[in-house]
Amino acid sequence: MPKKRHKQFLIVLSFLLLSFYPKNIIAQEDVGDSQNLVTYLQILEQRFEIKFSFVDEDIDKINIVIPENQNLQEILLNLQEQTQIKIQKLNTRYYTLTKSTTVDICATVLDNFKENTVNGSTIEVLGSSVAGITDENGAFNFENIPRDAIIQIKHIGFKPLFIAAKELTGANPCKTLLLDEKFEQLEEVIVHQFLTTGLSKEPDASIQLQTNDFGILPGLIEPDVLQTIQALPGIKSIDETVSNINIRGGTNDQNLILWDGIRMYQSGHFFGLISAFNPYLTEKVTLIKNGTSAEYGGGVSGILDIKTNNQITDYLAGGAGFNLINGDIYGQVPIAHNAAFQFSGRRSLTDFFNTPTYDEFFKRAFQDTQIKGGTGQSDEINRTEDFYFYDFTGKLLYDINENHKIRVSFININNHLDYTEQNITSLRETNSRLNQTNLSIGGSLESNWSDVFSTKINTYYTHYDLDSENTTVNSPQILSQENEVIETALVLNTRFQLSDALHWLNGYNLRETGVFNFSEVSQPPYFNKIKNVLRSHSVFSEVEYRSPDEKLFARGGARVNYVENLDTFSEYIVEPRLNVNYELSQDFNIELQGEFKSQSTHQVVDLEQNFLGIEKRRWYIADPENALVPLPITKSKQGSIGLNYDHHSLYVGAEAFYKQVNGISARTQGFQSKDQFNEEIGSYDVKGIEFLINKKTADYSAWLSYTYNVNNYTFDDVVPSTFPNNLDVRHTLTFAGNYTYNDFRIGVGLNYRSGKPFTKPEENNPVNTNFFPSRITFQEPNSSRLPEFLRVDTSALYDFDLLPKIKATVGVSILNVTNRKNILNTYYRLNSNDEVETVESVSLGLTPNFSFRLKF
Repeated sequence: MPKKRHKQFLIVLSFLLLSFYPKNIIAQEDVGDSQNLVTYLQILEQRFEIKFSFVDEDIDKINIVIPENQNLQEILLNLQEQTQIKIQKLNTRYYTLTKSTTVDICATVLDNFKENTVNGSTIEVLGSSVAGITDENGAFNFENIPRDAIIQIKHIGFKPLFIAAKELTGANPCKTLLLDEKFEQLEEVIVHQFLTTGLSKEPDASIQLQTNDFGILPGLIEPDVLQTIQALPGIKSIDETVSNINIRGGTNDQNLILWDGIRMYQSGHFFGLISAFNPYLTEKVTLIKNGTSAEYGGGVSGILDIKTNNQITDYLAGGAGFNLINGDIYGQVPIAHNAAFQFSGRRSLTDFFNTPTYDEFFKRAFQDTQIKGGTGQSDEINRTEDFYFYDFTGKLLYDINENHKIRVSFININNHLDYTEQNITSLRETNSRLNQTNLSIGGSLESNWSDVFSTKINTYYTHYDLDSENTTVNSPQILSQENEVIETALVLNTRFQLSDALHWLNGYNLRETGVFNFSEVSQPPYFNKIKNVLRSHSVFSEVEYRSPDEKLFARGGARVNYVENLDTFSEYIVEPRLNVNYELSQDFNIELQGEFKSQSTHQVVDLEQNFLGIEKRRWYIADPENALVPLPITKSKQGSIGLNYDHHSLYVGAEAFYKQVNGISARTQGFQSKDQFNEEIGSYDVKGIEFLINKKTADYSAWLSYTYNVNNYTFDDVVPSTFPNNLDVRHTLTFAGNYTYNDFRIGVGLNYRSGKPFTKPEENNPVNTNFFPSRITFQEPNSSRLPEFLRVDTSALYDFDLLPKIKATVGVSILNVTNRKNILNTYYRLNSNDEVETVESVSLGLTPNFSFRLKF
């Protein structure tokens, strides 16, 4: 019994202790512990004999850190800072708690890898105009932010973070936020450095140029896009211009050139000697020789896809520079945290002063350099010119949010020439005027609707105009010509990721092209005006597969075109495409590409003898029913197979190809013989092999490339019906290298190619006087060849810091170091005495250039 009473006593004592817990245990609460706010207010009520009035749902889920303070007012102030709850004293006993609609927030942003500060992060209060960036410690703070607002935190290289403002209320210290690094799965690069830094070969055999990382190539002191690609096997310019690039035996108008998704009908300045595209805002250039994606339409030869910088930055960046031909400036200006504007401008210096570079370019562009009559005497010719060119571009970048982006691009290109030529021997004077302009604008909307589905809508308007007039002063003849191209297009692409390895592309393309051609001659009277409109609807679909072990890349699809000339014809064209790359072993890859393509615009060549030594090309639309210039739709089919070896610092590649192009007109090929004005329709086929060996290290790169091809025309109405193509250069060889030492880069290269075909007059009876006017009697077409072409080029660049945030580059280059006279073309014409004149177009002589550039 005593033990039982003892037990009852202990139970009663425990109950009494528990009943006094709030008053007696409060002092034993550990400062810094987490506590529910409602519970803590009850404790304060008992300790200080006060009462709090509040709405339960406003604070019942709020936890606080127990303050260190013992004074009531200090405790309440601390609670306000922690919770952003407004505490108001009504009298000595009663207090009210009110949930505020706004809060003060702060946080520190770190990366989630090594928890380094991420300064310069963009902080945006969504749905408002409030925004800012983190300081050098990665911290930020804002006052009076809506409690329910969402805060977006972004930084390049990290995934965006979204967090509610109420989770960042003024804690002390401020909350730490970790940004996840953003990893993008990039396409596998087979050759990381291809000839020089910034050039790479992709799994689909395309070549990519990253101008920001571009190293150096012989003869180049700037990353000129159209000059750079000529260093690659299978690509050359027979006449040394960038506006007449020949890819695997095709003419320049058979190349599709895109700038920010806009088709370009003009690509050069200085009549093709300088690229019209400023390289310093260019982000990526993709060159495709075969195995084209189904999304590309037009151009039966190669594709050059130029894309400008597409990233928004929160800092000002740009640069400027000059060389002995032109000066330029470019930059990107942030407008807001989600918007920026890019611009570039370039203008020639040619109408201010002459330089050695300009003199050589002038002689190359405007030359009947050696006009030899039947007596072997050369005519003395004086020339005066007023010539200049300029281009400028603009681009607006706007991110609606992380998943929807708008881009608007604009480009304007202009060439102007007033030219007078006086033949001192014959007292003949000719005045010429030539204006060439291109104005284009395009826009796109890129949307990521989910992790597996995205779309892109692209639209553009482009306007090209060539206006020329040629007047003979001492005769009544005036020749006026105009060529105008207006094109609008709409492209919709959808991409669906069926799995990690399988991607599906679908799309639709609507394009309308109008071409106007006007010609008038005063004596003898002649007038011609042609205006045509062509509309095409295209649908395309393709599937791309990359095996999980990355050994196999395969892409296959097709493009279906419906082409209609609104007045004369319509046609359906199906274009299958295939591209396969398989890794036979760790170092060996085999490539297989094939494609069908078509194009419905062509350039008719107005030869040198038609316009004072300057070759002009005028665009026409396919129209096989046209009585004056019948041009069918040109179609091509091409196949190639290649084998690549890439082991550490050594790359060896060989590729065999065959291409057949049908539906070409003699008017588009630039014949300079008896067939030059004929309307025959024919074809050409080219087969060959390309070889490249490239030894590369961190300091140097050396390479040898060789191309062999046989390129033949077939025109059924010409005798003989099969003969060498005007671009049939059998052998092309390049041996070059570059070396980098600290901030100094140098490149040296040798270019060789065998002579191109041309047609000579008959030796025994060169002039047929049975016609009026008399005509030259030619041998079989392209039965002779020019001498071989050989040129050595060199260039050097030196980089240095001009100021802490301004980098400078000085460059020097020399084209044709040996000053070798290379004959690019030879043609013949009759003078007033019915004597045959031989006209030779000669390559650039020794041409120095100098550049100075700033970048910040």
